[in-house]
Amino acid sequence: MHPPRISASSYSNTAPLVWSFLYGSNHGKVEIILDNAPARSAELLMKDRVDAALVPVIASQFIEGVRLIPDICVGAKERVRSVCLVTDGKDLADVRSVALDTSSRTSVVLTKIIFREFLGFEPAWRDAAPDISQMLSASDAALLIGDPALALSEPTASAGGPVVRTFDLAELWKQYTGLGFVFAMWMTRRDRVAIDFAAARDEGLSHLEEIAANYRTDIGLSNDALIEYLSQNISYSIDERMAAGLDLYLNLAASHRLIEKRVPFDFLDI
Repeated sequence: MHPPRISASSYSNTAPLVWSFLYGSNHGKVEIILDNAPARSAELLMKDRVDAALVPVIASQFIEGVRLIPDICVGAKERVRSVCLVTDGKDLADVRSVALDTSSRTSVVLTKIIFREFLGFEPAWRDAAPDISQMLSASDAALLIGDPALALSEPTASAGGPVVRTFDLAELWKQYTGLGFVFAMWMTRRDRVAIDFAAARDEGLSHLEEIAANYRTDIGLSNDALIEYLSQNISYSIDERMAAGLDLYLNLAASHRLIEKRVPFDFLDI
């Protein structure tokens, strides 16, 4: 019998959820596929090529027969740092065009909701590869996600050039709604998955020092900064205000016709 096959993005914020499968007590018990783009995991789940995947929450609205693994997530109560809009100094009110990193459909939809619902206007959108220089050369703002966004999470200035401003999407969401946000969850199309994802999460969270060391060089942040990010900014469990934020997000996505319709959640009985 083949081991379960799972998929997740390789960003640092997913590392505590997959550490157990790569290095811990679940090593060798599953086949795991890692890719930079969360959208890739959603594609694998939609094509029924994996038993479970850590995917953007918007996927719950368009993958047929999908079930959510309860409670476990990649989310934020206040500030996420790794999903942001970046400008060359402009305020968001002055943005007229946005380059979208399409690696996560959840973040793209959230960006459009923020402009339409909260800022009251809609800029021109264009899809772009996650290269901040190229994105800002053709657009007023850029949506950046994952570790490239984390590396820019503090304002920086280039020598002789304009200040780069970052606008944290979870922080903007909290500002306008008072709620937390859920970006991704484990999902499956099976009736049963023989994996304890909660225990795997807890094991990963007990190894943040090792995880930070793995990503420190690539991201360019110190161990302490990465540990703070993984332990303080990212939430791996869903509290009531995050759940309310998820519900509001999907309702707004439907009302702005960013999804076809609001599909009720189907949680896996574990």
